Amino acid sequence: MLGVKTIGNATLIAYDTKPILATDPWLGDVDDAYFGSWKLSHSIPREIKSEILTAKYIWFSHGHPDHLNPMSVEHFHHSTILLPDHVGNRIKTDLEDRRFTVQILPDREWFQLSTRVKVFCMSDYIQDSVLLIDVGGRLFINMNDSGARAHLRSIPAIAGQYKDSYLLTLSGYGDADMINIFDEAGNRVESAYKPLVGRFLSQYAKRIGAKNVVPFSSFHVYNRDDSAWANSRVTPISAYEEGFDSRYANYIEPFAWIDCASGAVANLEPAQIDNEIRSSEAYGDNWSDELERDDKVLINDYFENKQYLRQKIGFVKFKVGGLAHMVTLDARNKRGITFETPRGSLMTAINYKVFDDILIGNFTKTTLHNMNSLYDPDFNFIVTKFGDNGLAETDDEIKNYLREYRKRAGLTNWLLHHTARTGHTMFRRYVKRDSRFYDFARDIYQKRLTS
Repeated sequence: MLGVKTIGNATLIAYDTKPILATDPWLGDVDDAYFGSWKLSHSIPREIKSEILTAKYIWFSHGHPDHLNPMSVEHFHHSTILLPDHVGNRIKTDLEDRRFTVQILPDREWFQLSTRVKVFCMSDYIQDSVLLIDVGGRLFINMNDSGARAHLRSIPAIAGQYKDSYLLTLSGYGDADMINIFDEAGNRVESAYKPLVGRFLSQYAKRIGAKNVVPFSSFHVYNRDDSAWANSRVTPISAYEEGFDSRYANYIEPFAWIDCASGAVANLEPAQIDNEIRSSEAYGDNWSDELERDDKVLINDYFENKQYLRQKIGFVKFKVGGLAHMVTLDARNKRGITFETPRGSLMTAINYKVFDDILIGNFTKTTLHNMNSLYDPDFNFIVTKFGDNGLAETDDEIKNYLREYRKRAGLTNWLLHHTARTGHTMFRRYVKRDSRFYDFARDIYQKRLTS
């Protein structure tokens, strides 16, 4: 048996006679994520779950609970946990404290797992990573949620050496990107924009040199009564093929078995899970609970310690239990954010430094004041990626943190990525995502990259 199965949200299982490697094994049919807000859209069949649980190696791309789930991970004390070489090594430290066997993969070097399976890991400055997996001479490009970022030239250079290559990456309508945004009048800022997901996937495959695409890292539903509204923004399975251009790559249905000896593909056809909406109280979140005095001290310390944030925004306000608590960072700066959220998950996020989790769950109501998004100016990266995950909070710590990732990526790759990111941010300031021009411009940009 030589091949790969894809299942769950972002789980790839590589077989060399037996299960050798399983990636990001969130057992989300039983273990929820984001304070009960997420569960899997499709079940993991019993026999495949057994194969995941017996894999010799488990790889985690990053710390989000739909990838590294704090409940699911308890099943893997017998396995060797493989991790990217992230600056700060927070995940490594946390897992070793819980008595897991952990091994850091060398950055941008091949690492042999079995006779016919080897991996090549690239860490990213947003504390995510890409894993290239060679199974019997076929290349699987596991990009999970990371995006190409500063790997724009590295991945195509490797993929070009393979006759058969497969892209696995996050795609869809974008509901996981913190969309519970409101204007100052209290109206949700909703977008009717639903991109042609298949078109994006085929263009992206061409861009990085993959000859096949398997939809990946995108299969969840909302499980809480205060986030169930976002189910209307979840991407249906049928959307992943819409607009797919077969000139660029071959489309493979999600949840597949790929035989790496013959190249044959079979659909695993897991059952869709019935989504029973539960109350936020079932997950310890009562919206009427108020902040306690000690809570306010912890919240103040959490944000005030992130020194670089003061250069970007003036305040962060919390509405909890109907009462407001303000953290002032720079009284002269009128840019800020209001988060309306329940106390239970908020204080867990503050205490465990996982602030991302209350945002991605899409039950926290976010109001932007004189800001374009959580990325402009860059609240999200400063607080959650550099601070919570990378343990870099002061100006000097962030400078050293980014210097290390720049060195790994190479100056040219780094500059190309950040030039593109800056241009995209500026474009988004003036062009709405649900406009026809945005869709047209995005398509032209992708085509230029694939030409």
